[in-house]
Amino acid sequence: MTDSKPHQDPATQWESALRVYPLYSQLAREFALEVEPCADLEVAVETPDQETVADAQKWLQTMDEKIQTHQLRQFLQTSPIIDQDAVLALLQHLLRNGERNDSSRDKIDFMLVQYFNLALPVPLDDSEVDLACVAGALQPLVGKVELKVPVWLNALDRVLESARKCSSLDELLHGGVLVQGRKIKTQAGDLFYLPVALVAFTRFGYLMRRSFFHLMHNDLNCILEGLDELQAKGVATLDCRRAQFSAQEPVDRLRMVCQSWKVMFQAEYSSGQPLRLLVDLKASVDQALGRAPAPSADAKKPAASSLATPPPAGAAAGGAKTVTKAGSPKNASAAKPKAKAAAAGAEAQEFEVSSGIPGWNDEGSEKK
Repeated sequence: MTDSKPHQDPATQWESALRVYPLYSQLAREFALEVEPCADLEVAVETPDQETVADAQKWLQTMDEKIQTHQLRQFLQTSPIIDQDAVLALLQHLLRNGERNDSSRDKIDFMLVQYFNLALPVPLDDSEVDLACVAGALQPLVGKVELKVPVWLNALDRVLESARKCSSLDELLHGGVLVQGRKIKTQAGDLFYLPVALVAFTRFGYLMRRSFFHLMHNDLNCILEGLDELQAKGVATLDCRRAQFSAQEPVDRLRMVCQSWKVMFQAEYSSGQPLRLLVDLKASVDQALGRAPAPSADAKKPAASSLATPPPAGAAAGGAKTVTKAGSPKNASAAKPKAKAAAAGAEAQEFEVSSGIPGWNDEGSEKK
């Protein structure tokens, strides 16, 4: 494979379309996309003419344009028809036929990591995930790759090092690390599709996501430890409005929420991670324990009614200082958060991936 799109004969195009069609059809049904079925692909015509092949390619192109990146992410992680061969078929289709725009690049970037994760026979340590390892796993897709890395790709290792130095999920999400990684991808242009670049970006995405899940797991542990400490001091409720909970949220309920998140993060899941909730809940607990500065005046404004579009950092509502001692007559009933989950900005969406990535859980959760 080279950086230019390889020429495909009609027979190869038809074979590829037959592999992708059931995947795209199922995705269209799940997300209620308005697109008519392709009759010839429905019946899997054995000897299509040139016009039939062209119509099939046009249908696939229409779907490429309609499918949003977040929909593809969710589909790949939740659909029972997705396996290693399915991801390979989608990748081959997009690399050979897809438009080289930001949307297509983001889809390919995500699927490369998914495919690599599925292709790993056993979990590996970070030190074992080198370019040769990734290139071997991606060989069915990119062929044999000469691992002579262009200088401009060295920046990926610097971003990985910055990610490893982050001490919390908040620091990773808002410290500029993700911006640096996306900037490298954006500036790559068509060079992104070089075989060696596809290998390098796959390794980068895989290791970045492992750093992400390690930090998320550590933040959850910090919250649970902080809640234990607060309860030991006689604190029964906590002001967690900044995390879209109530001003008097019971500590017991917060502990149950965190435990449910830990279970969720150990299984396959789709988009809508409670990243903003997690970061803001940790800040609320830290504030109650005197480990964080008091929120600014702007931070005390009422929170938005939905977390679908999270407020910018510093604009979330509520502080975390107001607490109620056990036995207080104040209302301590649980108040539901205003939405189940939120992504912490567009940059964080690339981490809406399966937490089944091997090695993310330091406490020994099942590795896939």
